[in-house]
Amino acid sequence: TTSADSSGRGSVTLTFTPETNEDLAQMNVQNKLSEVTALLPSTVQQNGITVSKARSNFLMVVFLNSDTKSSEEMADYAQRNVVPELQRIDGVGNVRLFGAQRAMRVWVDPAKLKNYNISFADVTAAISAQNAQLSVGALGDLPSSQGQQITATISAEGQMKTAEEFGNILLRSDTNGANVYLKDVAEIGLGSQSYGSSSYLNGKKAAGMAVSLSNSGNALAAATAIKAKMNELQEFFPQGVKWSAPYDTSTFVSLSIEKVVDTLVEAIVLVFIVMFIFLQNFRYTLIPTIVVPISLLGAFAMISYMGMSINVMTMFAMVLVIGIVVDDAIVVVENVERIMAEEGLSPKQATKKAMTQISGAVVGITAVLVSVFVPLSLLSGAAGNIYRQFSLTMVFAIGFSAFLALTLTPALCATMLKPIPKGHNHTKKGFFGWFNRVFNAGTRTYSGWIGKTLRKAGVMFVIYLALGAGAFVLITRLPSSFIPSEDQGFIMTTVQLPTGATAERTEKTLATLNQVAHSMPEVQDVVTVSGFSFTGSGQNMGMGFIMLKDWKERAGAGSTADAVAGKITGAMMSGAIQDGFALALNPPPIMELGNDSGFSFYLQARGTYNHEELVARRDELIQKMRQNPAMFDPSNVRASGLDDAPQLKIEIDRMKAAANGVSFASIRSVLGTALSSTYVNDFPNDGRLQRVIVQASAKSRMQP
Repeated sequence: TTSADSSGRGSVTLTFTPETNEDLAQMNVQNKLSEVTALLPSTVQQNGITVSKARSNFLMVVFLNSDTKSSEEMADYAQRNVVPELQRIDGVGNVRLFGAQRAMRVWVDPAKLKNYNISFADVTAAISAQNAQLSVGALGDLPSSQGQQITATISAEGQMKTAEEFGNILLRSDTNGANVYLKDVAEIGLGSQSYGSSSYLNGKKAAGMAVSLSNSGNALAAATAIKAKMNELQEFFPQGVKWSAPYDTSTFVSLSIEKVVDTLVEAIVLVFIVMFIFLQNFRYTLIPTIVVPISLLGAFAMISYMGMSINVMTMFAMVLVIGIVVDDAIVVVENVERIMAEEGLSPKQATKKAMTQISGAVVGITAVLVSVFVPLSLLSGAAGNIYRQFSLTMVFAIGFSAFLALTLTPALCATMLKPIPKGHNHTKKGFFGWFNRVFNAGTRTYSGWIGKTLRKAGVMFVIYLALGAGAFVLITRLPSSFIPSEDQGFIMTTVQLPTGATAERTEKTLATLNQVAHSMPEVQDVVTVSGFSFTGSGQNMGMGFIMLKDWKERAGAGSTADAVAGKITGAMMSGAIQDGFALALNPPPIMELGNDSGFSFYLQARGTYNHEELVARRDELIQKMRQNPAMFDPSNVRASGLDDAPQLKIEIDRMKAAANGVSFASIRSVLGTALSSTYVNDFPNDGRLQRVIVQASAKSRMQP
């Protein structure tokens, strides 16, 4: 997919099939890009083309805050010292700075240029010629004269460093001694390389850095490394500068895994208790309990060997498989105990006889269970990637359980169990006696019902068919979804103003969003970004990341992420904002499947439709979808991207221009430099080369 905005930026997003080797894919993309680079405009080649392997969503947003430094100063510091460090962290694919590093900005007054009869091309040419590196050479360099005794490198200052030096660039010198300098026609000073986006934390402007994972990056490992690196860099920050990461999606992942681990421990404890109640012997219970962690350790070893990770899906599989892995061990223990009680054999002899009876059954049960989960690992697409690690974890744990049931469990039975006299009475007293009596009574009742059912097989078969038909009807009528939405502890908000709206209007709307969000008790932090959104970039676009308080502090039914998102959207659209719209959304459980719950699709013109006709068909389709509330939520059916922005068209009369001695190249230079900007060259600034950018002053670009 391709996208572009009015600021001159464009991007091409390539999506590959899951089995593609991403390193080879990136190399192939770079090779293809090198073939067409020479065909691109010179300005594109000068500004550069970047290729990165990164996910489209953000792992976290890191802020630099200060009460003594401006956001522009912090953005420059971040670009110099923080962004490169974060980009080198394993698992990080891209770091986007909401702001820009410093640049020497030359704000030219077109009226003064006209008075001096100087063009924009003259300005850029003078800067390019007089702000340049000088390659002087060396004294006594080879070939040298006979008898030369010394050699020395000659250096000369060619690049300018300060605004004053740039102001003294000579634009024109007349024979009468009158000189025109750059400071006579322009204001020069340090500014930002770009003013396209800015970020705010709780309404206060700050330097924000959005970190995206690489395609193979691990969220928890990368987030931990980022925080460690920021703590390390904190020691070198300027006085009064601090960092924070209010938006961190890894928190939900970490808490999810912690909850699954807690559930895993609880499951092991419950399995031990249940086995002890039924087996009613500590030694009999201890043997299956020993097998459970060893089976899980074997599964963890295979997870590492297969290149998988400990995540929600693999841990969920661990929880489910506990009840399965103890079955094989229980079968072995019970059979050994039965043989000792019936035949009076020693534990070792009883174990040998038991294994000759049940080894085939253990292998058969394992084969059946494995055959259930293996097909899940062969699924393709997103479903395959989601369930593959779950199914393989189940297979590994079940396989190790069977292996241990044939090896470790018999060894434990032969060494840990005590001999039982032949014909041993299993009558128990106390709690176990009461439990056995109740359980046996329940068993007899159940057996009686089964006997009555078998005597009415025809009626039961009809009931079975009716239940099957009812289940089929329910399955076909129940709503279906890929993955249910979850409360991840944050909300994403898209803000869009009418096309042509300025950044000033957008920032006012974002300030309103900050006030509305903070008025709700569930909200903890609000991160807003002006000029950027997942649906497009431009002065009329904005985005908010609203972090909610801990789940324990949001116990009410109206405190979930979905509920808070609905309240924010309602408050914003019911009169809080008068300019544009704001839509708060609970993000999907898997961020890479989209920016919000639901799905996106594209309408492609394959005939002779022009742009206006395609947009009309798109609007017609959206209207029809909104008229079908049974399938679509009308409030969430909308067009992605940006509407067409207003444009002023300039008609150039080339014949008149040529007649007046004005070349088309000069016209292009004037328009491009005055209304957009021109990157001329670089200058050294505190040990870093930064850009020199020429553009018309703001007051001369506000009206046609």
